[in-house]
Amino acid sequence: MTVLQLGPYPPPNGGVQTNLVAIRRRLAGQGIRSGVINLARHRDAREDEVYHPTTALQTARLLLRLPYRTFHLHWGGNVTPRLLALSLLMCWLPRHKAVLTFHSGGYPSSPEGRKTNLWSLPGFVFRQFDRVIAVNGEIAEMIRRCGVPPERLRVICPTAVDPAEIAPALSEPLAAFYRSHRPVLVTVGLLEPEYDLAQQIAVLGSVRRRLPEAGLVIIGSGSLEAGLRARIQATPWSSHILLAGDVPHAVTLRAIRDAAMLLRTTLYDGDAVSVREALYLGTPVIATDNGMRPPGPRLIPIGDPAALEAAICETASAPRPASQTEPAGLENVDAVLSLYRELEAQ
Repeated sequence: MTVLQLGPYPPPNGGVQTNLVAIRRRLAGQGIRSGVINLARHRDAREDEVYHPTTALQTARLLLRLPYRTFHLHWGGNVTPRLLALSLLMCWLPRHKAVLTFHSGGYPSSPEGRKTNLWSLPGFVFRQFDRVIAVNGEIAEMIRRCGVPPERLRVICPTAVDPAEIAPALSEPLAAFYRSHRPVLVTVGLLEPEYDLAQQIAVLGSVRRRLPEAGLVIIGSGSLEAGLRARIQATPWSSHILLAGDVPHAVTLRAIRDAAMLLRTTLYDGDAVSVREALYLGTPVIATDNGMRPPGPRLIPIGDPAALEAAICETASAPRPASQTEPAGLENVDAVLSLYRELEAQ
């Protein structure tokens, strides 16, 4: 068995990247050859069998040339013509099997998602895959609506946390920031409009009137970085906000574990891996209610600064839940490997 995954490869370490890397590590641990075609604009990784095509033609040539029998595409954003064309090429190449994991949790309820059905072009493309993995029930229902037979559909949550992967200590400047602030609030995600980070920056000022040593760490990168940096500098509490940029996943897990709470304030969101990681690590979570959060987070309305402030202050004084000691979600990664073996046997 050989597997080629296609999707975003870290850095940065978003939820889709984390799932892709977890699958690759599990394959390597079992002596199975695997590669990755990085479809993201970030191309910093230099690892064996990680490929960075810059055009659609280069991607197609890699699919034709590379010696892998199972293709696994990860969709983490909107359905685009380029992804649809790539999917059809993957599915129609002879002597190969094609798997899709649809990670975009907010897509089914979007205007485009509500129009995705048996007669739509995405619906036609979904039916070409040998297997489709949905990361939650709402996505699975959309995939069923597109006519994908039940035997070709799986619901597999992408979370995978191994305690051995958590960094032994925070790197600088995170370590210094954590030493000088209490409580530390952390948010992990892309610096994009849908993550409503401006609300967190603004609310920290009112939180510090009640919790004068509080600080906010923002981990991630994205198109809003320059604007957010300027917004932070314009506040009187700028020295209490750390825009950390991309951080290695092991250190990110440590930052989540050592924080007083994880914030996930979004305008548009799916089943965030960082939320599940925090719950596993025993870190309280405050998240906007998107209708698909796992049990455990304190949910607040979208775009409600007063509710966010109240939740932060109340969570800071509440007992911390217990963390887990056994690996979480690795059984879900093993379910993906079992799916590969099922296809290999056909």
